[in-house]
Amino acid sequence: MSPSLLVGCAAGFSGDRTDAARPVVDTLLARGGPACLIFETLAERTLALAQLARAVNPDAGYEPLLDEMLRPVLADCLAHGIPVVGNFGAANPRAAARRVLALAAEVGARRPRVAVVEGDDLSAPGHRALLLQALREAGTPLGPARGGPAPGGAAARPGGPDGDGIASANAYLGAEGIARALRAGADVVVTGRVADPSLTVGPALAHFGWADDDWDRLARATMAGHLLECGAQVSGGYYADPGFKDVPDLAHVGFPIAEIDADGGCVVFKADATGGRVDEHTVKEQLLYELHDPAAYLTPDVVADISAATVEQVGPGRVRLAGVRGHPRPASLKALVFRRTGWLAEGEISYAGPGAEARARLAARVLRERWGERPDEAGTLRLDLLGVCSVFGDDAGRALAASPAGDARDVRLRVATRQPTRAAAERLAREVTALYTCGPAGGGGVRTALRERLGSLACLVPRGQVPARVEFLS
Repeated sequence: MSPSLLVGCAAGFSGDRTDAARPVVDTLLARGGPACLIFETLAERTLALAQLARAVNPDAGYEPLLDEMLRPVLADCLAHGIPVVGNFGAANPRAAARRVLALAAEVGARRPRVAVVEGDDLSAPGHRALLLQALREAGTPLGPARGGPAPGGAAARPGGPDGDGIASANAYLGAEGIARALRAGADVVVTGRVADPSLTVGPALAHFGWADDDWDRLARATMAGHLLECGAQVSGGYYADPGFKDVPDLAHVGFPIAEIDADGGCVVFKADATGGRVDEHTVKEQLLYELHDPAAYLTPDVVADISAATVEQVGPGRVRLAGVRGHPRPASLKALVFRRTGWLAEGEISYAGPGAEARARLAARVLRERWGERPDEAGTLRLDLLGVCSVFGDDAGRALAASPAGDARDVRLRVATRQPTRAAAERLAREVTALYTCGPAGGGGVRTALRERLGSLACLVPRGQVPARVEFLS
């Protein structure tokens, strides 16, 4: 029977800390034995924005922090046979793979065998009929697209030849492509959209040689991957709540590692000499995270059932997950379709000192009155007073209007609008900036931002029509 496999996670989302990998790799090296390092850097909107970036620049569209994440550990991983698996390929896995090869040369490491797992991207015109049919079956047929030219110019806009406004579409692949790449000797596996737990299931499949219908083992490895996928969330990060759920040394919170056995069971702990905590409470919180049905957690690899699972503290900072069962995987894969839905403009300005809240409320009233004088430009104008009424506010402004006027002396007014065209959205930036001298008094620190809005639609596509492809870059 194969020895256990250590899987360390060094990122839980795009933009996560770039110093997380070093303590994880040091711990893997200290423990010895088979190990793998994973980076989970994709969220739904992250991938859609990456597709837009690639449309403007064909060499972009992968994780922008790839260098910072990999540079500190790539040479050690290659020298000690620790494969790296990451969905940091995002919308452009091949460009990411080329960057990994260049990075290895820059750090003086041997040339790695880099595999690319593709097949998730359904944005090409050839997939339009499949997507439109899937969306009709999901009850969300597409109407006319909205929005003006993208920042890169109209010619740079991907997709949408039939006016449907589709910016991108990606299916959630499973672990099979990752496992195939590792079995073929990959040092680094770069993927686009795969299900988050599949980053862990793939290495386990390759290491233990399980059959692809060994549902119980696949389900256990899936839940191990689910514990790892959000990075430091399971080791106290998102768990922390002072005075209620205290976490030591949160500034240096450690990222998690799962020790997976031949039956798929796992023990979770964190990197050595780091802050945070791993106990029954943190593990249970992460275990239930985003599980709509604990008896039927649908993934591309298996339907996992944790209704009889147990979570047990087996040592300081070590927690065992057991009792997970599995059922046959779904016949379909989830796909997310993103389409252009217009533009979002934001602006902020600060007021401080005596009468600050009254002046901020007056500025809000000025903006609302001026916006209402242009009936040709549709769209809600949202106004928030940060520190007074914002988190519990609403787009219609009812909460702000109903909140009693106070005497806050440090207030930041935030305003936002959704508009069908870029030109309409740009007007908000001009209106907020004009508050500098058009009043009320004492406004400063103006910040404005403009970005294209993407709306998401979910559907199911037949598994057989979305095969994973694996290719090694020479």
